[in-house]
Amino acid sequence: MAPYLDSSLAQALRGRDFLCLRDLSNEELALVLEVAADLKARQKRGVPHRWLAGKTLGMIFQKASTRTRVSFEVGMYQLGGQALFLSARDLQLGRGETIADTARVLSRYLDGLMIRTYAQEEAEELARYASVPVINGLTDLLHPCQALADLFTIKERLGRLAGVKLAYLGDGNNVAHSLLLGGAKVGLDVWVASPPDYAPRPEIVAAAEELAAATGARITVTSDPAVAAADADVLYTDVWASMGQEEEQEIRRRVLAPYRLDSSIVALAKPDVLVMHCLPAHRGEEISDAVIDGPHAVVFDQAENRLHTQKALLLLLLYEGRSNPA
Repeated sequence: MAPYLDSSLAQALRGRDFLCLRDLSNEELALVLEVAADLKARQKRGVPHRWLAGKTLGMIFQKASTRTRVSFEVGMYQLGGQALFLSARDLQLGRGETIADTARVLSRYLDGLMIRTYAQEEAEELARYASVPVINGLTDLLHPCQALADLFTIKERLGRLAGVKLAYLGDGNNVAHSLLLGGAKVGLDVWVASPPDYAPRPEIVAAAEELAAATGARITVTSDPAVAAADADVLYTDVWASMGQEEEQEIRRRVLAPYRLDSSIVALAKPDVLVMHCLPAHRGEEISDAVIDGPHAVVFDQAENRLHTQKALLLLLLYEGRSNPA
């Protein structure tokens, strides 16, 4: 048995939703990262940790996925539970059934829900009407599960989060939003360099600045990628056109070209800088082959760590203290 499962922090998380990193207190976020490290160590040693035996997670996918589906499905399996893939074709949402009714019905069958969709409001409505925990696997506004894995990867590599400078270059999208919020919570200095028309949403920046006031983090939004990258501990980028923005791809490629993460940008950062990308990568666009395949890249560590941080989240939200880890 893991002592953290009986802690007051863990007990306070049981049955909760996870829609945004603001849903977690600073202490709760630290606990998720601690549990992720423990579960990763157990998995590497082959130690059983089937604390969610008999539990079932429903995974609603309005958007296609590789990492989200596989990591949640494998994570539930390793924890002793089961995950069900529910595409738009598998549900009646496309034929007019409301999200509220879907939430009420699925809550009668399942122990938890994960949704990957377009509008943040859909995830929030699902959580409002579901009687089981709901996890935001991605919306157009936020990608909190990715940010959890990113924070875990940085701490794993650098041994700390407070005072680390992370420079995000490119579209101020859902990943940038969650990095701003998550970084602010743990004392990470987050710099976002984007063209003015592609900057992060002002309300997200304002929320991050409010969180940062309590942790000493520095939140900076600039249009100059070189200024953001200077002396950075971490360089981060993402695709320029996210799912649903394909019609803007040519415009985005032209406008965002100066924000490409290549060797000239890496040279501005610290000598031991970490290079991160949440994948999938459009090699040669937002990141060069030399950089993503180079010695600074921890991109595939990030991808693996989605599994471990999401397992921690699932365990803390769904555990009821009755399952046998053997």
